[in-house]
Amino acid sequence: MRLFIAGIMQGSRNDREIDAQDYRREIARIVHRHIPGVEVLDPLEMHPDSVNYGPERAKQTLLEMIALAGQVDVLVAYVPSASMGTAIEMWSAYQSGARIYTISPLVHNWVVCSLSERIFPDIAAFAAFVADGGLGGSEA
Repeated sequence: MRLFIAGIMQGSRNDREIDAQDYRREIARIVHRHIPGVEVLDPLEMHPDSVNYGPERAKQTLLEMIALAGQVDVLVAYVPSASMGTAIEMWSAYQSGARIYTISPLVHNWVVCSLSERIFPDIAAFAAFVADGGLGGSEA
């Protein structure tokens, strides 16, 4: 199973900082614990200094991550507040038929509710779902 972690990085920030990214390690830890052989694709891990990329490299990276999100079995989106990049990654995954699981309070947001197979209020609820076999085994 290939799993992409999508989630807020800059959101609506107006500076060169990013929001806390601890959720990425936690999601990866959860799926690795319960799904043998899962391949976790994390944009931040692939591009840890992306916030400092120039315009051309930023565009190239954005487009590569959107394409990658469309090549996975499962996308887990962490959306505590609106994120344009995450929305595009979700759309790419949706168009390719990937299962999308979203951790978010935004249950009335059209992107979140329309594209998600299931929405979780927090990481603990997602962890319980995975522990109960909700993502399945190594075959998606």
